[in-house]
Amino acid sequence: MLTLPSRLCEVSLEGPFSRNQHIERERALAVDKLVQSSVFSPLGLESGPYRLKLALVDGQLRLNIATHNRVQLANHYLSLSPLRRLLKHYVLTCENYYETMPRASRTELETIEIDRRALHNDAAEWLRNQLSTKVIVDGNTARLLFTLVYVSLMRNAPAG
Repeated sequence: MLTLPSRLCEVSLEGPFSRNQHIERERALAVDKLVQSSVFSPLGLESGPYRLKLALVDGQLRLNIATHNRVQLANHYLSLSPLRRLLKHYVLTCENYYETMPRASRTELETIEIDRRALHNDAAEWLRNQLSTKVIVDGNTARLLFTLVYVSLMRNAPAG
């Protein structure tokens, strides 16, 4: 018998909202897509759907997993230190894109977007590999989770 992969019924982020409309738009889109179509199967836990709350805590990503009825199941922590250089490059690439957007040609924006997408894919694959002993996610889910890591990082960044 073929079983459908578990999924998420709710995704949220701890921390303050950003005043940056691009950041909050990315958050909203990622959360919506994760709820609509995610593969999220925590190893050793009952089948979902699950509620997931992400937070950045002392340089680590915390994944708080609960049942759809809000029964706490697990907290997993993942150090983001190995991802620091890639995250920094990703943040700078995104900032460059948004700063360049009003005056750049379509070709210039496409070049920046190709670089951003490659960095995003690399980070998502790293995230997927690091989570593989705790939670099974597909490539698309890993990409969306990385988007939320980026959003959390930008929400917690000092202003200016």
